[in-house]
Amino acid sequence: MINKDLSVINLIATSLNRKDEKPNEDLAMEIIRSKRVDWIKELVENLENRDTNIQNDCIKVLYEIGEHGAAGLIAPYCSVFGDILQSKNNRLVWGAMTALDSIAMIAHKEIFGILPLVISTINKGSVITKDHGVGILAKLSSFSDYSNTVFPLLLEQLKTCPSKHLPMYAEKSMIAINSTNKDLFIKLIQARLPEMEKNSQRQRINKVVRSIEKKV
Repeated sequence: MINKDLSVINLIATSLNRKDEKPNEDLAMEIIRSKRVDWIKELVENLENRDTNIQNDCIKVLYEIGEHGAAGLIAPYCSVFGDILQSKNNRLVWGAMTALDSIAMIAHKEIFGILPLVISTINKGSVITKDHGVGILAKLSSFSDYSNTVFPLLLEQLKTCPSKHLPMYAEKSMIAINSTNKDLFIKLIQARLPEMEKNSQRQRINKVVRSIEKKV
């Protein structure tokens, strides 16, 4: 049972001397349930804590909130997550990208405003950073105001990503596909089919193609 009278920092894994993520995940669920915006504010403030373990726990709780259907609670801190993309703490960087991915449909205007930073972070980032970066590009591309700018950047990621990641990236990209760009998208992912090492990978790509051809 979470003590609601405590400072939120007393409730994260590090403060509880826990090495697993369960306390952080439970805390995120409690914040979603209770809408403790004061706790969210405290978590955001501690992203600059001198203890990197506290930083890491805080970003974990924040993106868990976003990924579990309460993106609106963390969306006001979009600019903070954007600034963190320049951090030297890789855990913070991919955590911030995860948070941005979770709020991209809400804070699309703000995220589009830092698009060059998002792209540079994708290009030099870890696997998780890239995965969520593609998710961001796909979501932004779903908006007509940004599609002409962002969709070519999404295609570039699909062209250059490791073949084992293409099925997932193609699935993430479906939100961005419309009658104007579907042929280009299908041509690109089908051209990479021979690179797939597993039949399951080819099946996933073919399923994406069938879904697009049926719906768009």
